[in-house]
Amino acid sequence: MAIEDKNISYRIYLVAFIIFMMALAIAIKLTNIQWVEGDYYRKLAKDRTVKNFVIPANKGNIYSADGSLLATSIPNYEIRFDAIAPKSEAFEKNVKSLADSLSLLLKKPSGFYLNELRKARANKNRYYLIARNLSYTEFVKIKGFPLFELGPYKGGIIVEQETVREHPIGEIAERTIGYERKNPDGTASGKGIEWAYRKYLDGKDGKILKQKIAKGQWKPISDANEIDPQDGYDVLSTIDVYIQDIAHHALLKQLELYQADHGCVVVMETKTGKVKAISNLGRDTKGSYYETTNYAYTESHEPGSTFKLVDLMILLEDKKIDTSAVFNTYGGVVKYSGKSVRDSHDGGYGKISLARGFEVSSNTVMVQAVYNNYQNNPSEFVNHINAIGLNKKLGLEFKGEGRPFIPQPSDKNWSKLSLPWMAFGYGVSVTPLQTLTFYNAVANDGKMIKPQIVSEIKQWDKTIKKYNTVVLNPKVCSSETILKLKAVLQNVVKKGTGKGLYSKDFSMAGKTGTAQVNYAKNGGSEKYYASSFVGYFPADHPKYSCIVVVHKPNTSKNNYYGADVAGPVFKRIAQKIFTDAPSTNEIKNINKKILKQEKDYDSYYAKTHKEQKSIIPNVKGMAGMDAVALFGNLGLKVKIIGVGKVKKQSIQAGEPLDKNSTITLELS
Repeated sequence: MAIEDKNISYRIYLVAFIIFMMALAIAIKLTNIQWVEGDYYRKLAKDRTVKNFVIPANKGNIYSADGSLLATSIPNYEIRFDAIAPKSEAFEKNVKSLADSLSLLLKKPSGFYLNELRKARANKNRYYLIARNLSYTEFVKIKGFPLFELGPYKGGIIVEQETVREHPIGEIAERTIGYERKNPDGTASGKGIEWAYRKYLDGKDGKILKQKIAKGQWKPISDANEIDPQDGYDVLSTIDVYIQDIAHHALLKQLELYQADHGCVVVMETKTGKVKAISNLGRDTKGSYYETTNYAYTESHEPGSTFKLVDLMILLEDKKIDTSAVFNTYGGVVKYSGKSVRDSHDGGYGKISLARGFEVSSNTVMVQAVYNNYQNNPSEFVNHINAIGLNKKLGLEFKGEGRPFIPQPSDKNWSKLSLPWMAFGYGVSVTPLQTLTFYNAVANDGKMIKPQIVSEIKQWDKTIKKYNTVVLNPKVCSSETILKLKAVLQNVVKKGTGKGLYSKDFSMAGKTGTAQVNYAKNGGSEKYYASSFVGYFPADHPKYSCIVVVHKPNTSKNNYYGADVAGPVFKRIAQKIFTDAPSTNEIKNINKKILKQEKDYDSYYAKTHKEQKSIIPNVKGMAGMDAVALFGNLGLKVKIIGVGKVKKQSIQAGEPLDKNSTITLELS
């Protein structure tokens, strides 16, 4: 019995020891949690219940030159349904009315929504999609529908909001306006004004501290470190909505007519370089045209005959030749190193002047003129091109500008064909905007201006940054050369390759271009034509310069030439602008005085002032207050009787004026 009691005692001690050790372990653990790892666990608890949330900044707007809204941010709503949240009584009472309301708003049968809502309830779906891409007005309506009006806890409505970018004028100039978006990997990318000027448009996000409450909801809590968001600035572009609309539809019409692959138009203000319109349209697989790529800015390609103006400028400026020099076209074919240079006109043009060769776009004439004068020193010709600035990018704020290519005699690929091929626009590469900048310099009396698409950064009515006109080259050539270039450019339209565009009622000047593209790929199987027209209008006092380029027009009717394809777009734009746009007269100096006018005025003033002061004027019928003022200026004292107009005056009109006199006026 004693042994049994002893065993029981051992067991009790063992249990007590185990309990003691467990208590000790718990005490050690609690001590460790409280004092050793306390900071870590307190931080963990805070992170799970308290969190910083980003307050997105409102993105700035993009405006046209006339103040029209081109891009703005609007809220976009997505509505979902927590089918478990409503109580059975509330659900059954309101589900039919909710289905009817959704049917009216979202244009699907009521039975469809009734079935879907009940199915979501049965499947315990806590995130059923009701609708997405709702406007604020639609959101307000749906929030007031039966059941949803009870809120998220009792009605099960889940609202998710995001801000989306909208273009109020539609797809016009969409590619130039551009976009900014988040990629799946978290990085950002974009195009156009939206991307190039994002540091101004985006603003700075704020932050707010929130605490987690029931059902995964968060509520704001007071925090000294809360940062308010800074809204983005507005960007004022140079785009004129009216001119943009004209250019867009003129290009679209021609692309559809010729079933072309893609094309672009740029209209630029001659004196300032401000781009008033830029349209880039590409064809999809279904035959529709959209703004997909900024061809005007990014697509560098062989320009063809529009490059001949560079030839002519350099020849004249270097005084190698004059426009009256005569060349034999040799039946429309000349050969260099075994390769033929051909005129588009079969049989050539016989013997014609350099000016006429330019006007009819004779390849044989222009190539001979360049080759004959620079064959022994091609660097002289190429260096002059470089001096003009045609070998450099324009350097706009947008990324992706096409790189110009001007072959250099020092290049490994330079050959005996390089110089003659350059003379008619092959073997070189430029973008349409670079070509336009050069032609605009001619229109602007030799001053080459950098194209400008954004004029100002604003915060409400406060200017943050202003972009002024940038001169790339103050004088690309002499005034004498400019006059000759303008003359032949005008003659291209009057009696040259562009004569079909001529109108006696409206003047314009320019150059046609028809270039073969991809002629060297796969044995020429991928060859197509690029038709262009570049110039300015009006011809005598240029206000706008413009370029039109159409790639891969349908050649079934053999009318792929620049004058046929691109020229009509240019003419339509020019005529439309000056037919429909309100005309304005510019006064160069409103404060400028004309000597004869000033002399005549002084003489008249002196005469009238003398007459006025020498005799008493007749004030009968004049308002009493006006008469008092008149006599007061003459130095007389005035006494008034009555009210109204002057009926009688005590000193009669015509009598000598005495400043010490008092005149009495009777009014009625």
